[in-house]
Amino acid sequence: MALFSRNKETKETKKDAGSTEATAKKTARASLPTDRDLSAVIVKPHITEKAVKQGEQNVYTFIVHKDATKYDVRDAVTELFKVTPVKVNIVNKAPRTYMSRSRGRRVSQKGQKKAYVYLKQGDSIELA
Repeated sequence: MALFSRNKETKETKKDAGSTEATAKKTARASLPTDRDLSAVIVKPHITEKAVKQGEQNVYTFIVHKDATKYDVRDAVTELFKVTPVKVNIVNKAPRTYMSRSRGRRVSQKGQKKAYVYLKQGDSIELA
C-alpha cells in the first residue's frame, strides 16, 4: 500500500513544480531579444551593380553573420538604421572550389550569407 501513497505525493509536487517552471520559461523568453548583440549581425553592405539597382526599389543587400536569422536581421536594421523593414529574405551561398582559368590551379571561394531587406515606401538607407 505504500506504493500508492508515493504516487499521489509525487503528482501533487509535480503540479507545484510545473507552475514555477512555467513562470521561469516566460521570464526567459522575455529576456531573449535583448541578449543578442545586434551590431554584430550585419557584417557589411553588399554593394554590386544588382544591389545598387535594387536600392532604387527600397531593397538593400547586406552580408550577415552565418548564424543570423531573419528576425535578427530585422531587429538589427531597425536599431542601426532607424527604418522599418517590411520583409527580409536570406540567401546562403555555399563555399566552392573551382579551376582558375588564368592561373591553372584550384581556387577556393568562401561561403557567405546575404540578406535582402525590403523597406516600406519612403524609407531609405545611406550606405556610403
